[in-house]
Amino acid sequence: MLDARQLDALAAVIESGSFGAAAKALSLTLAAVSLRIKSLEDTLGQRLLVRGKQLRATPAGLALLGHVKQLRLMEADLLANWQGGGAGRAGRMQSLSVAVNADSLTGWFLPGVVGALQQHRLLLDIVVDDQDHTHDALKSGEVTGCVTTLARAMQGCVAEPLGVMRYRCMIAPALIAQWGPAAATGGMALAKRLLRSPAVIFNRKDGLQDAYLAQHFNLRDAQYPRHFVPAVDGFDLALELGMGWGMVPDVLAAARPDRLALQEVWAGHPVDVMLYWQHWAREPLAAQRLTQVIKQAARERLLQP
Repeated sequence: MLDARQLDALAAVIESGSFGAAAKALSLTLAAVSLRIKSLEDTLGQRLLVRGKQLRATPAGLALLGHVKQLRLMEADLLANWQGGGAGRAGRMQSLSVAVNADSLTGWFLPGVVGALQQHRLLLDIVVDDQDHTHDALKSGEVTGCVTTLARAMQGCVAEPLGVMRYRCMIAPALIAQWGPAAATGGMALAKRLLRSPAVIFNRKDGLQDAYLAQHFNLRDAQYPRHFVPAVDGFDLALELGMGWGMVPDVLAAARPDRLALQEVWAGHPVDVMLYWQHWAREPLAAQRLTQVIKQAARERLLQP
């Protein structure tokens, strides 16, 4: 049987990022927190934290963090039921950790779940990552669910289809006008223009522009100049200012028609990305409620295959 106080100490250190902050949060001395974690490591026979310039959890430490989060949610459900109000109606607010890609977060996820967060007294701890990498946070135990492109359910999880995010290659009208009319008709004339012009890319994990070139021009491992702008508003502004071409989801363009004065580079040639909601197979009630709301928001805002 694992010691609950030792688990709490481990979770506090991982979540706060330091022994000092964990000690403050738990109203303990620094030595007491350190002793509890060392005792837990001795019991399990393996290191749970990598102590160095930057503190981080080992894979075993992350697995235990996921275990602690599950216990907390299950305990909150139990206490709420004892109090007679149901989970989310009585007691303190419950926190859920999720991993979401930036386009989904602003385009449909937050608008779709905000009402349920208020109704059920839920708090979100959101990890933002590329849709091809969000499942890493679920696998490590950092989050309870993720919006991902991974269709195969990971061990102990369920993968439920959400819908398709359709991306279009967009550019400022002034910039496309400089390319000339031939560039907007597709084919190699357009491909050459794209390869000579800078692309505006969200971050180094973003592969949408590569997918566009591969799907519509059969260009793989293409080399072209790139701007990296890892902020949604900054990304949109970079495109509007004519810094280059980039992939914009329909769901974001529809949400901000007054802000995105952009033109599709090659009309009718999108890139479709199928998204899934991967989550624990055994979800506490609060997580079940969030799952249902996420699926409903996706049905309303994403293309359904």
